[in-house]
This record gives sequence, C-alpha cells and structure tokens, in this order.
Amino acid sequence: MESDNSRLIILASGSPRRRELLSLLGLPFEVISSDADESTPPEFTPEMIVRSLALRKAEAVVPAAGKRNAVIVGSDTIVVLDDKVLGKPVDEQDSRVMLGMLQGKTHQVYTGVACIGLPEGKILVEHRVTSVTMRALSEEEISAYIATGEPADKAGSYAIQGLGATLVEKIEGCYFNVVGLPLSLLERMLSRVGISVLGRQG
Repeated sequence: MESDNSRLIILASGSPRRRELLSLLGLPFEVISSDADESTPPEFTPEMIVRSLALRKAEAVVPAAGKRNAVIVGSDTIVVLDDKVLGKPVDEQDSRVMLGMLQGKTHQVYTGVACIGLPEGKILVEHRVTSVTMRALSEEEISAYIATGEPADKAGSYAIQGLGATLVEKIEGCYFNVVGLPLSLLERMLSRVGISVLGRQG
C-alpha cells in the first residue's frame, strides 16, 4: 500500500505501558480508551482470545474516531501456563496463586494486535507468542513482590518491565510482546495500512 504519513494512529487502550511502547516509534498518536467487553467463550484457544479481543477493542473506538484519516490499534495480552489462561489477579491471594504456579516454569505470553484503517475500514489482525521462564521463588520473595503492588493489574501477576524483571530467568521471542505491544509486528502491520515507521523519522 502506498505510504500516507499524514495518517494518525489512535491507540485503543488505556494502558500506560502500551502508550509508552507506542511512543518509542516516534509517531504522532492519540489515545481513546476502549471499554469493550473482554469475555470470551471457554473453548477459545489463546490465539483466538487475543486476536478477537484486540479487534474488539479497536472496533469499540471506531465511532469516537469518526471519519478521520487514521489507523486504530487495539491490543490484548494474556499469560498461558500448561494451556491455562492467567488473566489479571482479582486480589493479592490470586496473585500469590499465580506466581506460585509460574515460578520455576516456562510459560507463554500471547499478544494480539489489530489495526483498523479509517475511513476505508481495512482490518488486519495478528498475534505473537513469547516464552518466558521464571526462576524458582520462595514464599518470602512472592510475598515481598506482591507487597510492592506491581502485580495488581498485570496479566500473570508480574511486570517484566518493572521489578518483575528480577523474577525472569530468560525469554525466547519478542520482549515487547511480554510488555504488551510487539513493536516489530506492529511496524509491519502499520506499513500494510500505509504508515511507514522508519521513513517517517527523518
């Protein structure tokens, strides 16, 4: 698709982490938080969950975006351990259970990304998977980490870009995918809807 560097990016997310990541691309963007329903059928695979929710989040802000020359970006991230999806913890005890399950094991982080080009309505949906190995943790370490408050609103109850980095032994795949927005994947998707990331930074 021919490049159109006048297109605005609209991030359909209230996540400060995704906002920080998108700002790394040096592109003008605005944020419209999405209030999309995030429930999914129990038979959905992890790929289906993140792809459908990323698109649902993006679609939810289409009315607010109007008929501007823009690309809406929606994203959704989940943590999966042994085929079990771990979302955001409901309380500290839930965080304790999740971290107890993850410690000493390798899990997968799935992030779905959806782009909707406006006003023409072109839709792209992709996802990426990263494997994360967490080191063995003592009960005291888990309690201390929970006490920082960091796990409270994070899928899987940890933040790799924060103190949670001290819990991670290794990752295989895209680091930014674990934070919540795989930038290399997003760059390719934006190029397909007419936004050249590198060509726009001269």
